Amino acid sequence: MLIDTHCHLDFADFDPERDDIVARAHAAGVGQMVTISTRVRKFPTILAIAEKYPTVFCSVGTHPHNADEELDVTVDELVQLSAHPKVVAIGEAGLDYFYDNAPREAQAQGLRTHIAAARQTGLPLVIHSRSADDDMAAILTEETGKGAFPFLLHCFSSGADLARIGVELGGYVSFSGILTFPKSEELRQIARTVPTDRMLVETDAPYLAPKPYRGKRNEPAYVAHTAAVLAETLGIEADEMARITTDNALRIFSKMPRVS
Repeated sequence: MLIDTHCHLDFADFDPERDDIVARAHAAGVGQMVTISTRVRKFPTILAIAEKYPTVFCSVGTHPHNADEELDVTVDELVQLSAHPKVVAIGEAGLDYFYDNAPREAQAQGLRTHIAAARQTGLPLVIHSRSADDDMAAILTEETGKGAFPFLLHCFSSGADLARIGVELGGYVSFSGILTFPKSEELRQIARTVPTDRMLVETDAPYLAPKPYRGKRNEPAYVAHTAAVLAETLGIEADEMARITTDNALRIFSKMPRVS
């Protein structure tokens, strides 16, 4: 079994066929999915999807693109919403200096709020980091010094130093379809340096479809292709890679039961 640790089943891309999307994931060996929040104010929509499907779980949080829209979201609100049995993570929150859709100060403030919620609840923080390696490493190091919290670096496409620092601070590294792209040899080299007990796989669907679906809409079933390339990169069997990443996912998403 595989677990897609990061998808966005609430996005409009999936509205016409969400039942079929989940069914295809199961047929491809993807037993569980985590659909990730990008806006706390839209959390009821995400929660309704997670409640509908026994194999789908969710997070609660504000994407850095939307950080300035939800600076009024408090630690207490995140903690309260995360008490629902289907909520297994906080986020995604983080820093995105590639698009800079929100002021960097707002992104950092939002990230620290989510860190505090992760620390208080013990739920893992799903971190988005793009073109912000130095600041992300600095915040994670500083905040971990105040008290450890579980976290994962989702859709990893940063440099080797951030991967190393993340692991040293107790975090996990999640690989998406980017790993399968022909020009991603540097990322595959970084994957070889990540301890096998700290790696996860995800789709980030509907974005970043792996080969052979690149350029098309992504969906949770396709995480199998990313896992196969990760296995090939590490020189292990695909079945073993599935076991490793599933065990890791259930460890960090400790509130999520094994349901298939």
